[in-house]
Amino acid sequence: MSTPLARSLISLTVAEILFNLSGYVIHAVAGRVLGPSDYGRYGLVVTLTTTVIILIGNGIPTAMSRYLSEYFEKDPGMVRVIKRTGARLQFFLIAGVTAIFFFGAPLIATLLGDPSLTSLFRFSSLIIPAFAASSFYFYYFTGIHLFHYQAILKMARSLLRIALTVPLVVFYKIHGAIAGYILVPLCTFLLGLWFDRKSSAPYRVWDESTSERSFPWRTLLFAAWPITLFLLFYELFISIDLYLVKTLVGSDAETGYYNAATTLARLPSYLFYALSIILLPALAKLKSDGNPERVSQLMGQSLRYAGILLLPLSFLLFSYAEPVLTLFFGNAYENAVPLFRILVFGLSFLTVFYTVSMGMIGLGHARLVMWLSLMGTILNAILISVLVPTLGTEGAAWSTTVSTTAITLLTLLLMQRFVRTPIRISAILKTLFAGSILFAGTLLFPSTSLFFLFPAAFLGIGYLAILFLLHVLTREDIAPLLNFLPKKKAD
Repeated sequence: MSTPLARSLISLTVAEILFNLSGYVIHAVAGRVLGPSDYGRYGLVVTLTTTVIILIGNGIPTAMSRYLSEYFEKDPGMVRVIKRTGARLQFFLIAGVTAIFFFGAPLIATLLGDPSLTSLFRFSSLIIPAFAASSFYFYYFTGIHLFHYQAILKMARSLLRIALTVPLVVFYKIHGAIAGYILVPLCTFLLGLWFDRKSSAPYRVWDESTSERSFPWRTLLFAAWPITLFLLFYELFISIDLYLVKTLVGSDAETGYYNAATTLARLPSYLFYALSIILLPALAKLKSDGNPERVSQLMGQSLRYAGILLLPLSFLLFSYAEPVLTLFFGNAYENAVPLFRILVFGLSFLTVFYTVSMGMIGLGHARLVMWLSLMGTILNAILISVLVPTLGTEGAAWSTTVSTTAITLLTLLLMQRFVRTPIRISAILKTLFAGSILFAGTLLFPSTSLFFLFPAAFLGIGYLAILFLLHVLTREDIAPLLNFLPKKKAD
C-alpha cells in the first residue's frame, strides 16, 4: 500500500473512530435516558430509515465515485460533468423515496405490529434527504481522492453529533434523538458544499467546453442499480434480525437488548469502514490503468490488515462483554451480554465481507456481491424464522453469526477467481497463535468493571509485540503511522 494511500487510510480511520465513538456516546445517552422499551422503538425507526437512506443515498454517489476515480487525473473537465449528472439523479430519487416513505409510514408500522410507530416514521422521513445530501459530498471527495476533506467532514460530524444530539435526547427524548439524525448530516452537507466552493483544483474551472459536455445518465444509473441493491441487501442482511425479533418476539424490551448487542457488535465493522471507502476508488483507478499486479497486492494487504486487527478486537469484546455493555448502556442491559458474545464474531466476519465487496465493486463486479448479499439476507431470514421460536433472541443472534460466516467464506472463495491474492499460511498460523495467547490472557485477567480497559490495552500491545517478534508485522507496516509523528528539527 503506497504511503499517500496508507496515510489517507490512517486519517480516515482516526476520523471513523471518532465518528463511531460519538455514535456510541449517542447510543449510551439514548439507552440510559429512554430505557430499554423506548430505546428499542428508537432503534427500529432509525435502523429502518437508515436502510432507506442506503438504498437512495449511497448507490448513485458510489457509482459516481467510481467514474470520478477514472477521470479526475486524465480528464479533469469531466469531474464537474459527472458530478452534475449524479446530483440530478440523486435529487429526483431522494424526492420520490422520501414521499413514499412518509405516506407509507402507517403500513410500515402495521407490518411491524405497532401502529403507534407511524408518527415516528413520518418524522424520521426527513432523515432521508439530509443523509443523502451528506453522502453525496462524502463520495464526491472519495472519487477525486480528497480524503483529507472526508476526514474533516467525519470529525466535524462527530462533534456535531454530541453537541446537537445529546441535548436533544435529554430534553426531547425519542423525538430529540431522531431530530439529531436530521440536523447533523444537514450541517455536514453545508460544510462539504463550502469545501467544494473554496477548492481551486483544475476540475473546479467551468468553461464553455465543459458546459457543453455531458455524461450519459443511463451509464451512471446502470452502474448504480446493482450497487444500490447491494447496499440495500447488505443493510437488510445485518438488520433483518432486529426486525424479526420485534415481529416474532413482540417485546420492546427484548428488542432494546438485541439492538444494544447488535450496535456494539458492529464496532469492528465501523472501524474498518475507512478501508472500504479507500479500496473502491483505488482499485477502480488501478484497473483503469491496467495494473493487475497492484490490484492483487492492494487487496491482499487490505485483507491482511483486516485479519490482524479483527482477531484481537473480537477476542477482547467477547471476553469483556459485560463491562463493555455496562460502559455504554448501563446495568439495565445485562440481558444483552449473551447476545453480544454470539454476535461479535459473526459481525466481524461481516466486516470482511463488506470490505471485499467494496473492492469488488471497484473492479466492476457489483452484480456478484449484490447477489451474495441477497443470498445472505435470505439465509439469515430463514434461520431466524426457524430458531427464534425455540431459542428466542439468542436464536436470531446464532442465525446472523452462521449466515454471515458462510457468506463471507463464499465471497473470499469467489474473489480468488478475479483477484489472485497471495495466501501465506505461515502468517495466518502465526496470527492465530498470537490471538490464542491474547485470548488466554483475557481468561487470566477477567474483569467485570471499567478496569477491563487496562488488561485489554496490555494484552493488545502484547499481541502486536508477538506479531513483530514473529515477523508478521514489520517496520514498513507502521511507517505511515511514524510519518504522522512530529519530526526532529535539524540543528
